[in-house]
Amino acid sequence: MYVITGGAGFIGSNVAHILEARGAAPLVIVDHLGQDDKWRNIAKRALHDIVHPDNIHAFLGLNAQAVKAVVHMGAISATTERDVDLIIESNFRLSRDLWSWCARNQTPYIYASSAATYGDGQAGFDDALTDAGLAKLRPLNPYGWSKLLFDRWVWAQLDQDGVRPPQWAGLRFFNVYGPNEYHKGRMQSVVSQIQPLAAAGESCRLFKSHRPDYQDGGQLRDFVSVDDCAEVIAWLLKNPSVSGLFNLGTGKARSFADLARAVYDAMGQDFAVEYIPTPEDIRDKYQYFTEANMSKLRAAGYSKPFTSLEDGVARYVRDFLAAADPYR
Repeated sequence: MYVITGGAGFIGSNVAHILEARGAAPLVIVDHLGQDDKWRNIAKRALHDIVHPDNIHAFLGLNAQAVKAVVHMGAISATTERDVDLIIESNFRLSRDLWSWCARNQTPYIYASSAATYGDGQAGFDDALTDAGLAKLRPLNPYGWSKLLFDRWVWAQLDQDGVRPPQWAGLRFFNVYGPNEYHKGRMQSVVSQIQPLAAAGESCRLFKSHRPDYQDGGQLRDFVSVDDCAEVIAWLLKNPSVSGLFNLGTGKARSFADLARAVYDAMGQDFAVEYIPTPEDIRDKYQYFTEANMSKLRAAGYSKPFTSLEDGVARYVRDFLAAADPYR
């Protein structure tokens, strides 16, 4: 069986979809479902079990021989979360414990890191796993720091020749968009937030630039389709000789204005935008540029092209956001 933590979440549920489509079964989802519509993200999957995160260690203990891989996508991913104790418990300690379990049981382990580890980008976007390279990064929020903390812990295990899974891969996701993100509220991609406005023929709102070297709406991100993210994870599981820390973006930064325009084009509407001040609670922590260096993943053997911004947004808008049933 394949165990997917955060499997009812955004990226995790898309991983479940691609694994099911390719015959990788049975699937076990580890997640909080709560009382909202998050369950809809996995409602179309044929699942072996759904495990509450509090019970993951007991489940793994009882099923050690049956687990083919652990895909650890579960985390507190809100960059605005301020309960740092909770973040460390969820994002660092659980990641560490699952690594150790996979090492003991010789089980492949794929985990979610984040481009938030790069902070404002001044230290670059190099995914080399070295002590010096990791030490120079300065995340802007507790979420990014927790992800960097685990990456540094992984480096220490490797440097000290500690126990490790037979295959391990950390993925530094950049700005991911796509179906099944609707439960994320303010943390949803700009695509899903703009689409209802475009559908109604209204103006969207983008942040003004508070730096003279960027135009309003000209802030740049590496926007990557969740389909591409799931493809990479599926590829890793089929290539057990590949291990490492890898960026996961497209390798090409695009502006928020480009992204918004693509949404309006997909809806057949004229692009209309209003620029508003960046909220003060995130203004001093706001990234103006991210772009994944994808050479390391390419060198590892991943050769499939990444989806262009226009094609990815059009597919997401037309096949999901504008559909009667937006869930995958």
